[in-house]
Amino acid sequence: MTTQDRITLITGANKGIGLEAARQLGKAGHRVLLGARDAGRAKAAADTLRAEGVNVRVVRIDLDDPSSIAAAAADVTAQEGRLDVLVNNAAIVDPADGPAGTADLAAVRRIFDTNFFGSVAVTQAFLPLLEKSTAGRIINVSSGLGSIALNADPTWEYAAVKLLGYNGSKAALNLFTVILAAELKDKGILVHAVNPGYTATDLNGHSGHQTLAEGAQEIVRLARLDGGPTGTFTSKDGTDPW
Repeated sequence: MTTQDRITLITGANKGIGLEAARQLGKAGHRVLLGARDAGRAKAAADTLRAEGVNVRVVRIDLDDPSSIAAAAADVTAQEGRLDVLVNNAAIVDPADGPAGTADLAAVRRIFDTNFFGSVAVTQAFLPLLEKSTAGRIINVSSGLGSIALNADPTWEYAAVKLLGYNGSKAALNLFTVILAAELKDKGILVHAVNPGYTATDLNGHSGHQTLAEGAQEIVRLARLDGGPTGTFTSKDGTDPW
């Protein structure tokens, strides 16, 4: 299968890095399934991409709603019949998140429900469709904040950012990546964790120093790659430590 033939679902793709990855992959020839929970924002994003020549359609999916995930998988089964690339991009933050000793536990649970459990649920729902691909690939959008090695390094530039919910959810997503990669290796489905870098998005109040194009760069590279290793954690600058 050539990269131009790939069908790619991106969750949380109505804005930010997800939308930019959809744009770049669509312009590279992928058929893009724009996953989003807000129908109005999703339609507006899809209309923008279509005007740029992208082959895109909206798939409504809410990571906090199991029935929505099941309906989305049924939709793609009926309309496309397979999936080649799944990008687990949707994620949230919560202002009540914080250090381990003071973080609001309800906020930590909300973050884990979306960032970790939601991504796992989406992956499980779409695995039968990925197994029908000859070039199946799962890309989990993680963060440098999910690296235990970097969190333990007091000299790291983001060492002061110790958010129990967000960092913990991304660390869990990284472990999911490693375990899933081993499970799917013999089926030919590759699994990756990606650190997009500190990118200016709504998630961080546009405080990131990277552009959306830079943030989407490694996601796009992996989605277009023919073959390659599995169980990796990378950024646009290379391999990141677990």
